[in-house]
Order: sequence, then C-alpha cells, then structure tokens
Amino acid sequence: MALKKDFHAPSADEMSGQAEAKAAFMLRLRAHGIQDIDVLRALERVPRELFVPHLYADLARRDLAVPIGCGQTLSEPSLVARMVEALALSRDHRVLEIGTGSGYATAILAEIAHHVVSIERFQSLAIAARLRLEKLAKRNVEIIWGDGLALPPDVGIFDRILVHGRLDGMPSQLVNLLGEGGRMILARQDPEVSTRQRLVRLVRDDNGGLVETDLRPCRLQSLVPGYAQGL
Repeated sequence: MALKKDFHAPSADEMSGQAEAKAAFMLRLRAHGIQDIDVLRALERVPRELFVPHLYADLARRDLAVPIGCGQTLSEPSLVARMVEALALSRDHRVLEIGTGSGYATAILAEIAHHVVSIERFQSLAIAARLRLEKLAKRNVEIIWGDGLALPPDVGIFDRILVHGRLDGMPSQLVNLLGEGGRMILARQDPEVSTRQRLVRLVRDDNGGLVETDLRPCRLQSLVPGYAQGL
C-alpha cells in the first residue's frame, strides 16, 4: 500500500523561481555596496524567510523591515549586512549581540564568528529565535533572555558587540565588555537633525579609549533597559 505524502515537493518551476528570487536578493545586497565575501556567503546561506512571520513571507527576499511581534521589527537585509560587515568579523571572534529579535542577524553572525552570545529582553522572542537557530543547527550560539544593558560581569570579554538599537549614552558596563582592538556597532541620534539617526562604529584603541566613526543613516528603536516575560 502506498504511503500518503503529507508534504508538498516543490515543482521545477517553483525551484527555479526560488533560485531567481535568491539571486536577485544577493544582487540587491551587492548594489547596496556590501563587498565582504564572508558576509555575502552568510546572507546567501541563511534563509531570511525562516525568520519572517508567515504574514510577511512574500517580503522575505525584499529589502524591507518587517514586524516580528512585541513591537519589534526585523531590519532590512541591507542594514543587517552593513552592520555585520562593519564588525569586520573573523573565525576566532567572540561576539555579543544586544537584541536577538527573530534571530536572523544572530544566524548570520554565527556563520562567520567563533561564538555568539545574543541577549533578548522579550522572552517569547528569545524562545522563538532559539528554536529557529536549533533548526538550522547553529551550535555556536547562546540565546539569553535578559537585559542587554545590565549584563553580569562574568559574561566575559567580547571581540565584537552588535547593538540593534539606538544608544544616546554609553553604559560603562557595556563598554567594559569590549576587548582590546574590539569593535561595537550601534545607532546614535544625528547631532544635527533630531529626527534622524546614524549608524556608528566604535573601536577600542591602544590607549583603551573609543574612536567613533560615522557609517550611514539608519532607523532603529531606542534600546530599552529591563526585560519582559509576556507579549
């Protein structure tokens, strides 16, 4: 007796369409100036559609930010790519990510870096992101439900820190987690226009100070202290 199939095998036309959409997606990222080969390969390997709510599945391969619940959004791929590229990651880096969200950027970081510790203040988002990353067999990632602005000192030192949000000040506790020669990417309010933001890179110099470099305009939510169980 033949077994009943409970899945839909993609047709040749569907597979061709998916391949074309993926190719167009990568071309758009290159058009935005993304040049780092490791970043481009990671973006090609990580299926963004896995991290987008079903309601917005048709937007997964477009350069658009989409809602992911809890009042949060998944940033447009070009911004995620620019942030990861600005980190200048290598295979031996330990990375701290503040704001796991859906886990999309986390998966990209995990493709390149040695180990990623990602902090998410919403428990439901943290749980969902952990399940997605387990599905992709990302074993070099640790998802923590907690306050990204109040990390315990025993969390260790990081080579790179990626903050998915705007910080108007600079919490010393977060700065102290950045190792020698380390880089941190975050958003700042534009000093000239209050309604605009800028993506900036902070680099720890030989004297222990931080050198700030403006990268590009962006639009990210302000980082909020504390954590939430519901939503």
